[in-house]
Amino acid sequence: MKLLFIGPPGAGKGTQAQRVAERLGIAHISTGDMFRAQVAAGTELGRRVEAIMKAGDYVPDEVTVAMLGERIAEPDAAEGFILDGFPRTLGQVEALDRLLGSDGLDRVVVLDVPEDELVRRLLSRGRADDTEETVRNRLAVYREQTEPLIELYARRGIVVHVDGVGEIDEITERLLRAIDARAAAE
Repeated sequence: MKLLFIGPPGAGKGTQAQRVAERLGIAHISTGDMFRAQVAAGTELGRRVEAIMKAGDYVPDEVTVAMLGERIAEPDAAEGFILDGFPRTLGQVEALDRLLGSDGLDRVVVLDVPEDELVRRLLSRGRADDTEETVRNRLAVYREQTEPLIELYARRGIVVHVDGVGEIDEITERLLRAIDARAAAE
């Protein structure tokens, strides 16, 4: 099963993707983790990524897709994977479609969390750079750049929405039920 988890900052995508991947026996593929692993390994790609990130720029889509292509070819992704953190823009969807095919994802799981709850969660992390203003700006960027992906994937008939509010275990169970129910319906 090939899944994509989408949700705004603070929705719990990373936590839930890891938990669900473990339960399903598939790989959790986080682009942020991939970048850090490449940098830590000192690969040529890692050196490029590190220079880009140190300059404060976004890693170009072609570099991210190249890394993703290598990652999904690894043995632990043979039975499936959950993408976490990519794609985030319509351009990245096009790049992912070139890699996987336009029918390459089985399901796009959207974690729905009200904005006030997201702000509360993000501010409670206590990071110095997380002010209410910066948090609300990140949420606005998500709405502008990433939310349109939900509509695109909905037209493909693969979106499932899951309530992302509650205890972590409760949300994990909701996600597993939603993924299983959707798979059973096909």
